[in-house]
Amino acid sequence: MLDVFERAALLAGREIMAVFHHGATVRSKEDASPVTEADERAEAVILSHLAAAFGDIPVVAEEAVAAGHIPATESGRFILVDPLDGTKEFIRKSNDFTVNIALVEDGVPTLGVVYAPASGVLYSGGSDGAEKVAVSADFEILHRQPIKARQTLSPPVAVASRSHAGPETEAFLAARAIRDTRSVGSSLKFCLVAEGDADVYPRYGRTMEWDTAAGDAVLRAAGGMTLTLGGTPLLYGKRKQAEDSDFANPFFIAWGAGWRSET
Repeated sequence: MLDVFERAALLAGREIMAVFHHGATVRSKEDASPVTEADERAEAVILSHLAAAFGDIPVVAEEAVAAGHIPATESGRFILVDPLDGTKEFIRKSNDFTVNIALVEDGVPTLGVVYAPASGVLYSGGSDGAEKVAVSADFEILHRQPIKARQTLSPPVAVASRSHAGPETEAFLAARAIRDTRSVGSSLKFCLVAEGDADVYPRYGRTMEWDTAAGDAVLRAAGGMTLTLGGTPLLYGKRKQAEDSDFANPFFIAWGAGWRSET
C-alpha cells in the first residue's frame, strides 16, 4: 500500500509542477481558502490511482469534501488525501508545499506519504519505520535513507508555521525557554521533527485531518507522537463534532522521540 501511495504522490507532483511552472489561476472556496487547478489536477490523479488499487477503501479528499462528497468512514479504515498542502506557499512560489496521503485505521494514522515536489524530497512512514526519499526531476525515486526522531534537546528546537504563529505559540516557546525556532510551511513541519532536525511542533490553530495525517504517520513511524493539549494522541475520523466540523482537529503538539517525558 505504501508503494501505491508513493507512486500516486509522485504522479500528483508531476501535475502540480506543470501548473507551478506555467502559472496558476487562483480561486476562493466557500471558506475563503485558495484553490488552484493544481489542487484539482493532483487530487484527480490520486483518486484515480487509489481507486484502481484499493477500490473498497473510502477516500476522504480535501477538494471532494469541499464539493460535498464525503464517504462513510464508520468502518474505521479510510484514506485521507490533501493533494496540495500549502496552497498559499505554492501561489507565492515557495517550495514548501506537499502532497499528503495517509491511511487511518481505528483513528490512528498508520501509513503516510508526504511529497514536496519542488524540493525533490519525499517522506514515507509505516510499520517498518520512516524514510526520507530523494526524487529526481523526472519524478523517479533515486535513493532512500531511514530516519528517526531524536531525543529532545534541552532546550528543545521548535518548528512552527510561517503563516499561523500567534501568541499561544509564543507562550508555549517561552514556557520551555525555546529560542531556536525553524520556520517551514505545510506538513513538512512534522517531517523535520521526524528526521531529527527539530524536537517539537506546536500548533495552536485550526487544521483539518487531511492537513496532518500523512505527516503525523511519518512522525509516529519515526518514533515521535502528536498529542492534543490534554496529552492524548491525536485521533482521526472525527465526525459529528459538537463544536466543529467533520474532520477538524483540535490544537496539538507534535513531539520527537522524547514525547513520553512531555505528557
